[in-house]
Amino acid sequence: MTTTDQPAFTKLTDLAAERLGGKAILCSDDFFAEKENLLKQGRGIFIPDKYTDRGKWMDGWESRRKRTPGHDWCIIQLATSGRLHGVDIDTNHFLGNHPPFASIEACNLSSNDDVENAAWKEILPKSPLQPGSQNFYEIVDKNIYTHLRLNIYPDGGVARLKVYGEVFKDWSAVDKNEVVDLAAAVNGAKSILCNDMFFSHMDNLIMPGRGVNMGDGWETKRNRTPNNRDWVIVRLAHKGVIEKILIDTAHFKGNYPDSCLLEGYNLSSNDERNINNGEVEWTTILPQTKLQADHEHYFEKEILSKDAFTHVRLSIFPDGGVSRMRLWGKIKE
Repeated sequence: MTTTDQPAFTKLTDLAAERLGGKAILCSDDFFAEKENLLKQGRGIFIPDKYTDRGKWMDGWESRRKRTPGHDWCIIQLATSGRLHGVDIDTNHFLGNHPPFASIEACNLSSNDDVENAAWKEILPKSPLQPGSQNFYEIVDKNIYTHLRLNIYPDGGVARLKVYGEVFKDWSAVDKNEVVDLAAAVNGAKSILCNDMFFSHMDNLIMPGRGVNMGDGWETKRNRTPNNRDWVIVRLAHKGVIEKILIDTAHFKGNYPDSCLLEGYNLSSNDERNINNGEVEWTTILPQTKLQADHEHYFEKEILSKDAFTHVRLSIFPDGGVSRMRLWGKIKE
């Protein structure tokens, strides 16, 4: 299945992703393969001749063959509370050992205390799983949840669990004078559009932490067009005034951009379809500025606009890679 064939909800944030902060905190059994693998990037790999002292090494969560009544389960703490739109229960490379069925329950907890005795609510009924496949299911329930329990019937292996949705952050609890990262995915920011992400995805730009390698950033292909610029548009987590900027080119050495430009726009509606149609008047926040290889660039006094924005556009000249972008500021209504 290509990305164009996948459900629309897969364009949303994976709230369970380990790299965002999701955790597999408890399971009934992970004898063959650890529960933590469920939340890693990608779809999982297969190494034909790799074994452990417990059996075949598998890149996923795999329980032993169940010889007693019941089923296996794994409890996931989402990276952030959110409204769920869909899941991908991926059985990639699990062929003769995949679970025939799975279901998902959810709850909203303030901590991991007593998670086993939480008031779980079924959000995905017992549903069939195909072997070696991405099994996509829409989630109709739009309540806010913090934890999920993946149930598999009766046992077996799942390579990855992706939980697509919208970050929920209680902005009423954020003081208007508090400085927050308006471009952080964990706060609800989202990369929505770019002209090129040939080598690595635009979502990497707003992930937590520093990039772990050159693939963990946003990188465009080499462009031979004179005076080219590549760009990415990010929907901020909340409308706000940007006071401090970080552009991090970590690991980009022979392929960092020569310079960058940051602009802002205040979208008064939720309709983003025309945000890059040429009619939008972007306001310069950071003028075109030279960059260095493998370096954290901080900007404060260089910021030209103190207006409040809902979206930003980062342009790089002429092409290349940026690991992370941080935009610290204060929220505005």
